[in-house]
Amino acid sequence: MDRSRPLARRPLVTLLTAAALAASGLTALTSAARAADADLARNGGFESALDGWTCTAGAVVNAPVHSGGAALKATPAGADNARCAQTVTVRPDSQYTLSGYVRGTYVYLGASGTGTTDVSTWAQSAPDWQRLTTTFRTGPATTRVTLYTHGWYGTGAYHADDISLTGPGGETGQPPAVPGGLTAGSVTPTGVTLSWSPVSGATGYAVYRDGTRVRTVTGTSTTVTGLTPSTAYAFQVAAVNDAGESARSATVTATTAERPDGGGSGDLPAHALVGYLHASFANGSGYTRLADVPDSWDVIDLAFGEPTTVTSGDIRFERCPVSECPNVESDAEFKAAVNAKQAAGKKVLISIGGQNGQVQLTTTAARDKFVSSVSAIIDEYGLDGLDIDFEGHSLSLNADDTDFKNPKTPVVVNLIAAVKTLKAKYGDDFVLTMAPETFFVQLGYQYYGTGKWGGQDPRAGAYLPVIHALRDDLTLLHVQDYNSGPIMGLDNQYHSMGGADFHIAMTDMLLTGFPVAGDAANVFPPLRPDQVAIGMPASVNAGNGHVSPAEVNKALNCLTKKTDCGSYATHGTWPELRGLMTWSINWDRFANWEFQKNFDAYFG
Repeated sequence: MDRSRPLARRPLVTLLTAAALAASGLTALTSAARAADADLARNGGFESALDGWTCTAGAVVNAPVHSGGAALKATPAGADNARCAQTVTVRPDSQYTLSGYVRGTYVYLGASGTGTTDVSTWAQSAPDWQRLTTTFRTGPATTRVTLYTHGWYGTGAYHADDISLTGPGGETGQPPAVPGGLTAGSVTPTGVTLSWSPVSGATGYAVYRDGTRVRTVTGTSTTVTGLTPSTAYAFQVAAVNDAGESARSATVTATTAERPDGGGSGDLPAHALVGYLHASFANGSGYTRLADVPDSWDVIDLAFGEPTTVTSGDIRFERCPVSECPNVESDAEFKAAVNAKQAAGKKVLISIGGQNGQVQLTTTAARDKFVSSVSAIIDEYGLDGLDIDFEGHSLSLNADDTDFKNPKTPVVVNLIAAVKTLKAKYGDDFVLTMAPETFFVQLGYQYYGTGKWGGQDPRAGAYLPVIHALRDDLTLLHVQDYNSGPIMGLDNQYHSMGGADFHIAMTDMLLTGFPVAGDAANVFPPLRPDQVAIGMPASVNAGNGHVSPAEVNKALNCLTKKTDCGSYATHGTWPELRGLMTWSINWDRFANWEFQKNFDAYFG
């Protein structure tokens, strides 16, 4: 418009001033903006592993890289698009440029929470490094924006490197003051409760154990778990906000309590063999009388107690009918066999659930009925305790239930309360075991419930709050390492059934602990090795995932001696690993006791 109009003449002093500015490499209108711009992305080149990033399925690799010595590799799978994200502090009503280099198919780079229009850009196919870039402006009240990259479902791994966000830095202020008043409260054999005074301006607190940061919390108290009994620990706490972290507080030392004989584990052998006995059905393997179970079996789980309806909480134990099990013993003979096993030092438990026994304690009435009906079974047969074998849809998490340490979902909360009531009723000799599937435990490393963005299976990781809340009462956890799909281990690789590798990786996760849903600030603490047994099928007839005795021994060697580990590197060596669990005693008898004989030979 109006192109033909000549430029207005400028005074000589104005021209000279402009020339002087140009000569010095400055421009009056843009110098302040350029000086304020900075790269706000933390660890955008992934040179410090995943520091600053939260990834559902990401790991740092050394090749290929765009620059430096590291890059991100993330692998979408199932309902997960392998999103990696970080939140940065920005200024309101300001312009920003987001860029990064990617490789792979359908790779996305974007920003959310901008306060205006969230943006993303993507590469449909990038066989070599390709730069993606986009811009956005923050809203008038926006102070934090989330940067992310992700792939697409089922399209394979993608790589990302050198991600940057340039623009004016946010007004982060100063780190908060050092917290005071740190004190140690109640202690258990595996936990210490800490509390401290609040700090003005703090958005959270970092808790340190023996100099290592173990968790971040928003309140002014926490219980540090996963500790060793009769051991002294030194604790400190620091306050954090967007500007950084304060210096650490004065040190408080606390010693965990002695390991009790309670939990029902004090008189188990150092290495125990656990098996399920088909007490209410034959299942093609034939009926095995309790009195005929060999002495090698240290814990015998009677399968199964089942509810009258899914939500009733009313558990019934019906022994196998003569029509299905012609050689079934009488009630009197069965009870006498229970007594004889206990006299020989064995534990006999009622197992609740199984594949067909869906149990959902949706109400407090169902919770209370569960307690009374399970108590009736234990009392009638004189049993030693309870095995929780909830499968299928028994446990799932509500959409707002995102913290395994503080569950909200009724079926979870009521189960925890019910078991604690049973434990209190029967005392320290009460034996408590659990047999969850990998979907409900180790899958929690990648997914927890419906996830931050929804759409995930609400059952993912749903056993974690139950295990965590009852860890001080738990005798044995024997996850079913069978009938499982591929599960990602702590090496961020998928592991599948069929060999020692799967058992090694799955057990290492229990004994090492792991960040839930990839959140480094929300770690499921490790269990004691004497609380863990490996669950395996007894024979090829018993279930998918059977391995030969040679592979069983490789898994035991790796976990207890750090030999025969193959490609998976464990995070420790645990000679106190309690032993093995199998489905089932009946199927092992059907296979000429191969599983039992191998256990006896290995542990002597």
